[in-house]
Amino acid sequence: MIPIKLDIQGLYSYKEKQTIEFDKLTAAGLFGIFGAVGSGKSSILEAVLLALYGSTERLSDRGEKNSMVNLQSDLLLLNFEFSSGRNNAKTYLARYSAKRNSKNFDDIKPAEHTFYEKVDGNWESITARAEEIVGMRKEHFKQTVIIPQGKFREFIDQKPIDQAKMMKELFGLERFDLSFKTGILLKTLKEQKIRLETQLQGLEEYSEEILTEKQSQFAELQTQATDASLKLKSAETEVRLQENLRAKNQQLLKFRAEQENLVSLRPEIEKQRQLHSEFITAKTYLRPIWDQIGDTKADLEKYKVSVIDCERFKIEFAKEVAELEEQEADLKAKNKERPQREAKIRDLKKVIEIQTLETQREQANATLLNLQPTIESKKQTQKGLETKIAELESEAEKISSTDSSVLANLMSSAKDWKQQENQLIKTQLEANEITQEIETLKGQLEALKITIPANESSHETWLISQKTTILELEKQRDLLMQKQGLAAHVHLLHNGEACPLCGALEHPTPLEGDAENNLEQKDLQIQEAKLLLEQIHTSKSSYSELAFHLENHQKTSRSKSIEIQQAEQNLSSIKSSLAQIGIEGHEELLAKIQAIEHGSQTREKLLQEVKSHRKNWDSERIIIDQSEKELQQAQLKLQSVQSNISSKKEEIRDMAFCKQFFARETNQIKSAIDKVEKDIEEALQLLEGKQKHLREKRSVTDKNLADLINFTQLREQSSIKLENLKTDFEELKLKYEFTDEERLIHLFQYSIDAEKVAREITQFDQKLAIAENRIQELEAEEGVISFQEEAFQELTTSFQNLKTNAESFQKQVLLFDKEIQETISKLAEKKVHQADFAKLEIRESYLKELDNMFRGSGFVKFVSSIYLKELCNTANVRFMKLCKNQLSLDIDDNNTFWVIDYLNGGKKRLLKTLSGGQTFQASLCLALALAEKVKALNQADQSFFFMDEGFGALDKNALRVVFETLKSLRHENRIVGIISHVEDLQQEIGVFANIELDPERGSQVSYSY
Repeated sequence: MIPIKLDIQGLYSYKEKQTIEFDKLTAAGLFGIFGAVGSGKSSILEAVLLALYGSTERLSDRGEKNSMVNLQSDLLLLNFEFSSGRNNAKTYLARYSAKRNSKNFDDIKPAEHTFYEKVDGNWESITARAEEIVGMRKEHFKQTVIIPQGKFREFIDQKPIDQAKMMKELFGLERFDLSFKTGILLKTLKEQKIRLETQLQGLEEYSEEILTEKQSQFAELQTQATDASLKLKSAETEVRLQENLRAKNQQLLKFRAEQENLVSLRPEIEKQRQLHSEFITAKTYLRPIWDQIGDTKADLEKYKVSVIDCERFKIEFAKEVAELEEQEADLKAKNKERPQREAKIRDLKKVIEIQTLETQREQANATLLNLQPTIESKKQTQKGLETKIAELESEAEKISSTDSSVLANLMSSAKDWKQQENQLIKTQLEANEITQEIETLKGQLEALKITIPANESSHETWLISQKTTILELEKQRDLLMQKQGLAAHVHLLHNGEACPLCGALEHPTPLEGDAENNLEQKDLQIQEAKLLLEQIHTSKSSYSELAFHLENHQKTSRSKSIEIQQAEQNLSSIKSSLAQIGIEGHEELLAKIQAIEHGSQTREKLLQEVKSHRKNWDSERIIIDQSEKELQQAQLKLQSVQSNISSKKEEIRDMAFCKQFFARETNQIKSAIDKVEKDIEEALQLLEGKQKHLREKRSVTDKNLADLINFTQLREQSSIKLENLKTDFEELKLKYEFTDEERLIHLFQYSIDAEKVAREITQFDQKLAIAENRIQELEAEEGVISFQEEAFQELTTSFQNLKTNAESFQKQVLLFDKEIQETISKLAEKKVHQADFAKLEIRESYLKELDNMFRGSGFVKFVSSIYLKELCNTANVRFMKLCKNQLSLDIDDNNTFWVIDYLNGGKKRLLKTLSGGQTFQASLCLALALAEKVKALNQADQSFFFMDEGFGALDKNALRVVFETLKSLRHENRIVGIISHVEDLQQEIGVFANIELDPERGSQVSYSY
């Protein structure tokens, strides 16, 4: 994750909106955020955490938002733009906003927390949270990317189990937690094994011996089945022959019975044959004429009735037409008066229009009377405003105008003068303090030089001499120890007896017994020499540290001198430029600025008044113009109305008739007009209706006369046609010998299906002929007449017995064959299951071993330990440089951090025993190593690290070493941000943001560039 920009508004001390331009700060690789205590430095990290995770380090994300929002603000708004993802290729925006309740100051409404991704230059809302985007939870983010105040050593203070858990979550080590998967595999394998055991138990009855026995029995049974099948085929041939003769014998008996039945039905068939012939003749030749006679009689009767009706309607229609003609004449006479009545209506409408114009004339007169006084009053007001404007412009011209750039230059010079004076005083004070510290350091160095012996030139030669002295003393102590060992055997030496060491027989000078006292004195001398050696080491270290501080102070003193010279030159330049325009002192400059500002303000005030009066004059002018325009329109309207009244009166034709209506109300006139118009319209509609009705009635009368003539002709034609049809019918009766007319009519009315009867007669003739022919054929065949049913039944019984026996053998053969095939299949299945079971037992042993290995997340803990050890090795590269190879970090099998102390023989002690400064160095190295691993995990070419702690616990020498370490990170493509109030860091870091707390505006951000 690389920050790009952060907008803060309304958070803690940030009242106004401030922007942290991270893209410009991070471009330097190493940057700082500096400011006094309480200025709002740490709030920047709080804002980043709040924008990403919705909560801060100081306050929770639930009930403490009131304390989070600036007490002089109603809105908290954070916009954090950053890049993340693989190689930091994607750009995101985290937005967090919260508002106060307008009715309750202490109530903060629920916050809006949203994320956006930049796609093709546009921000698109996304549902992913910070954990997915950044790839870590808030707790890990505070330990690897942004380390808030008070949390720098949190990682090393964690319990081993928490450190392992962090490694698991941060580096995705849960992929090594295979315990659950192994358990599932083992459970599945056991279930498979149980299924195989169950299947093998069901296959125990199948073996090779049983298969061989069944195959032998099957061969014997096949032989018996073949013999039975041959006997069955021979008997089946005889049975098929007898069955054929039996079927033909039964057919012969059937056809004889059918012949007898058909012969008995022949008289009835002959009767139907005769009736069918007569019915067909009558239907074909006589029935059509008979039907035409009936239809003609019906038409004749219908035409007679129609003639009678038409004659009756002729009289009625003539009477109705006469009445309608009389009514039409009356309505025509009434409609002849319509033009005169419509002319009077038009005159009355003119009267209404004249009344309306009279009303408009009165309104126009009233408007003229109202507008004239108003216009005169407004014009008097205009003259007063013009006089006032002239007076104010005259006063403004008396005050000389000053160029705004002159005032701006004077104010800028005053500000620069004050700043340079303050900077000069501050720098001089700092230079004096540094000079005093230099003298103090020189005195301390001289004091340390005095402790060096006169025969030694420096601490280094003194240290070498002391080490040589200790070696000499240790050699002397070894010699004394040898003598003490020999002295223990002095009492064994006797003259004339051989020495146990050298074999001499004489012992002139045996060792004295005071060697033990000499050894104790020598040990005491060695201890004193080593104590002095440690003191020399301490003195040398102090001398080196003081010399380093002295060198730094001398460099700072020289830079302060340059700053003083520069400030004096800048101040002199400002004074000389002001002297050229006649300003000699700072007070005179301020007085000049105040005079210019006062004159400018007075002139501006007068010009504002002129502007206001001109605006009022313009407003009044617009009103006057509008009023004069309305007056002119009223005059024109009055003239127009009077002209219209005269023209309307001239258009009235019957003035004598209309005079009585001028005094009436308009509504009464309109009512009279509506009544007459309605009467005229009704008279016209009645006339049109009567004329239409008369036309329709005349049309009906004409049609009735035409129908009367037509129906009379049709009646005569139908009568002639009926006589002709009757003559034709009598001739056909004689031709087809139907003398009895009643029988003929009965045939017409008789219901018979002629086709069905003809089909039945034909079928009878065919059946009788077929039966007689088949009887002759069957009687001619051999054995049909002599067939015996009893002999056939005996043969059939014998055949069924043979068939049953053969089928029994066949079923036994099929069952045995099926059993043999099943046995072969089961034996093959048994072999497969036995092989699978053996494989499962081997796999089960492997899985049990893996289950024991992975149980209790043991493998994850093992991998976490490897990651922690690798992290420790990476951190040691920097830590050993920081502590001058005196210390190194180590971690045991329980994930506990230790320190190897090389000044004490490489012995181990807990990390917690380090001093505050050393703990900071260790925490810094571990944090940098952890950030480096996260960078590699994200496959990014850059990584970001921000810390807000620890520099105040370091001395200047340690601070310099740490700072050099941080600067070296730039060569590793690492971005490091530092939050601190330590002034020495401000001098070393070239790119930084400075936070200042303004009492009115809140925290304000400025930059070194």
